[in-house]
Amino acid sequence: MARELKKLTPMGEKVKALRQTDQELEQTNVLRASSERDLQALADEEWKTLTERRNKLIQELDDFLVPRDPRDDRDVIVEIRAGTGGDEAALFAGDLFRMYSRDADRVGFGVEPYASSPAGQGGFKEIIFGIRGLGAYARFKHESGVHRVQRVPDTEASGRIHTSTATVAVLPEADEVEVNINPADLRIDVYRASGAGGQHVNKTESAVRITHVPTNIVVACQDERSQMKNRAKAMTMLRTKLYEAERERLDIERRDLRRGQVGTGDRTEKIRTYNFPQDRVTDHRVNENFHNLPHILEGYMDDIHVALWVAEKAAQRDEGMK
Repeated sequence: MARELKKLTPMGEKVKALRQTDQELEQTNVLRASSERDLQALADEEWKTLTERRNKLIQELDDFLVPRDPRDDRDVIVEIRAGTGGDEAALFAGDLFRMYSRDADRVGFGVEPYASSPAGQGGFKEIIFGIRGLGAYARFKHESGVHRVQRVPDTEASGRIHTSTATVAVLPEADEVEVNINPADLRIDVYRASGAGGQHVNKTESAVRITHVPTNIVVACQDERSQMKNRAKAMTMLRTKLYEAERERLDIERRDLRRGQVGTGDRTEKIRTYNFPQDRVTDHRVNENFHNLPHILEGYMDDIHVALWVAEKAAQRDEGMK
């Protein structure tokens, strides 16, 4: 009920503001009929301002009434993997992780690491982490796909521009009640964590790997010192992957109905290019450029989020009119 109230409160505030504006317009119309020219001119100016406010409120209420994705309020699990480009691709994967982490932190979301395969110089071959907060999926769902970077690597002596890629998958976290997992279908292995950690790594079998035998889905977690905590995180990842697998199966059946949405959902699609020489980020789905690339990589993604939200709502309205 608290979540439902939080979702409906902004719309209720817009309705109150619209009613107040309508009352002020009625009063202003009375003043516009005044015989005093100065008063009439002031009333005309006020009427213009109130009319613009009313139109904006109606547009915002219209946005509220567009059907929302029921998964929008969920926490998410984000998977970033280095693609083509070797070490430079791993560095780019690290850049994306830091960009999403800082963007999430700016809006008050929590970021929780699950598993990673570090590469040199702060990069990652793969990193999996959770973002927690009401509306996390709504904010980050458009990030799924192939991200491409064009820049001169620090190791490139000739100054030649390299093109590298990283893939991003954003999965809405599944509630435990939505995915029923039979314990008999699980194979659970524990092993010693690899990487930094000193004596703890060498002496404690705290890492956990869970295999869901019917689907052959494998998840692993080693970031926590406690085997119990790693097991709980791995189960969360497994529930989410099983939920996503079922959702993708249904999406195949509904693909023709989803053509009008932002992006196709195909993870082989290049959705965005980060061009360092031209200080530009291009989102290919909305055909829009965003400048000040270093600022964006620091987590200031609001302009990109807004452009994708606007495109999504427009597509939903078009679909609803068919």
